Amino acid sequence: MKERTGLVTMKGQPLTLLGDGLKVGDKAPNFEVIANDLSQVRLSSLRGKVCIISSVPSLDTGVCDRMTRRFNEEAGGLGQDVAVLTISMDLPFAQKRWCGAAGVKNVQTLSDHREASFGKAYGVLIKGLRLLARAVFVVDKQGIIRYTDIVKELTNEPNYEAVLKAAKEML
Repeated sequence: MKERTGLVTMKGQPLTLLGDGLKVGDKAPNFEVIANDLSQVRLSSLRGKVCIISSVPSLDTGVCDRMTRRFNEEAGGLGQDVAVLTISMDLPFAQKRWCGAAGVKNVQTLSDHREASFGKAYGVLIKGLRLLARAVFVVDKQGIIRYTDIVKELTNEPNYEAVLKAAKEML
């Protein structure tokens, strides 16, 4: 598996990401992750919707918490043609608990803990830590990536305005 070092840092220290990097115009790779009810979810099941896919290291950290809450707020105004997903390595039980405590209902939290299918396919699996890098991908209704942002410093948040603009342009 391809290794890419220096794209992401944690408190200034370089991390190594596993998998190929994706760019705008690439076909979004399919992946299989686990929903809070333990059902399997594949990207292919969302074809026909614009998908905002946010990956975070863990919902139990301050930045990931803020990021997912922000996308939850924004998702409420995007309509039925947009699916907003947050994927982490957290167990589905922890994600369900967090969503209940945070009142998150507009974002679907999904776990990549089993096989790191998403992390490997999208090139955001952090070697050694087995966590996902903070990143956002916007995929159009035909399954093509139209926006990517792998956040350079793991402790920073993404450019929400750019993500939302990209998604709205596809509606």
